[in-house]
Amino acid sequence: MLKASQFSNSLPTRPLREEERELIRSLLSGVSAKAALEDTLPASHVTDMQDGGMGSIRFVQPESRSFGKALVEAQYVDSDGVLVNIAVNTDNNGDLFEVDFWKVDFSPLRRYPKPSDLAVKQ
Repeated sequence: MLKASQFSNSLPTRPLREEERELIRSLLSGVSAKAALEDTLPASHVTDMQDGGMGSIRFVQPESRSFGKALVEAQYVDSDGVLVNIAVNTDNNGDLFEVDFWKVDFSPLRRYPKPSDLAVKQ
């Protein structure tokens, strides 16, 4: 199985964009570990996942890790009317692993969502 660190190390990394931090903070608002996870955001580096332009990012860590669980899920409708599902996933240690966007028609994202656009799944 390909480990996340192997995948991430082969792609360029960058700090989180402000719109990504805002979205993640909003999605974490109902999560019990919110404060601890939010504290990691300012120093976080990510890599853009190769998902056809849907906007998914993976958090880069020096150690090898793997998917743990979906922490929170939401959806919104992109500007072209197509539904987009979003999942904030943690790794096997409970740390932020990725923010996974899935546009149901597999087309590129047209508009990055604002927190007010989201319908969080309960």
